[in-house]
Formats: sequence, C-alpha cells, structure tokens
Amino acid sequence: MATLALARFGPGLLWDSQQPVASWTAVAANLVVGIGWIVAFARFLRGLDELQRKFLQDALEVTLGVGWVGGFAYVVADAAGLIAYDLNIALFPVLLGVVYSIAFVVGKIRYR
Repeated sequence: MATLALARFGPGLLWDSQQPVASWTAVAANLVVGIGWIVAFARFLRGLDELQRKFLQDALEVTLGVGWVGGFAYVVADAAGLIAYDLNIALFPVLLGVVYSIAFVVGKIRYR
C-alpha cells in the first residue's frame, strides 16, 4: 500500500508532477514490491496443507471469475451507454476483497 500511495500521490504532494524520473521510480518500486508479494503468496500457498490450499484456491477461482465477468460486463455496459455514472475504480478491488472473503468463509463452512 505504501508504494502504491507513493506512486499515486507522490507527484502532487512530494515532488513536482513535471519530474517523470521520480514518478517512474515510484511506479517501478510499486511493481517490484507487487512481484515480491506474488512470489511470497505462491510460497505461502505451497506451504499450506492440502485442505487449506483447497479453501484458498476455490476462493481465488470465484474471485477471478467475478472479476472477469463483472469487469467485462461493466466495460460493455459502459460502452453501450447503459451506465449513467462513472464508478470509482477503487471500488473494484474492494468488491474483489469482499467476494474473496465470502467465498473463503463459504468454503470453510462447506468442508466442515
């Protein structure tokens, strides 16, 4: 979150927005930290027992499906002029987090 905030708000608050080197450095730092997060999560998944991994993978499958289907449905509806207002893109990760949490809890209840 810190590197994302730095890349997003740094050009207006910490340095002049006309300094592309600082902005690109912040974006690169965010990408490097993101790649590190992905590698760490993959290691975490490999270290789990089979049932716990099943819960997480099932929840991730549902979340990916909702993200693809919901995201593309929004894009198509917006392109067709069916959406009267613009959604803030920050709501999309929140939606995915809620879907993931619900899918994980449902998975744990289902496998009791």
